[in-house]
Amino acid sequence: MYNARSILSGLGVFLVLITFPFWYNVGKSAAAPEPKLDTPAIQQLSRKQCVGSTPYMRANHMQLLEEWRTLAVREGKRVYEAADGKKYEISLEKTCLKCHGNKAQFCDQCHNSLSVKPDCWNCHVAPEGR
Repeated sequence: MYNARSILSGLGVFLVLITFPFWYNVGKSAAAPEPKLDTPAIQQLSRKQCVGSTPYMRANHMQLLEEWRTLAVREGKRVYEAADGKKYEISLEKTCLKCHGNKAQFCDQCHNSLSVKPDCWNCHVAPEGR
């Protein structure tokens, strides 16, 4: 093989450049955001419980909100029954934002760290001063 040394050197440099983003970030991770749960509404609750469990809400809150939208807008249902049997009004503003009204410290903190742009505020008015 002619020029084997040059070809192998070129392949080595090519592999290093192509795999650089992967091995450069090995072992590094960004700190998980810590949403603020110290709103006055939450502090006044005797039983601090959301519509779903914390792991469920972290993973599935957007699917739940989309399900709520379908139930409320298309089917006219206004009450959601949670897994524990408790009933909640289907409303982003009256149910979710009642406790999680600090949008900048709660919603935006996680969404910005994950570069997620939800379309909630296309239809809903974003809470001001929170």
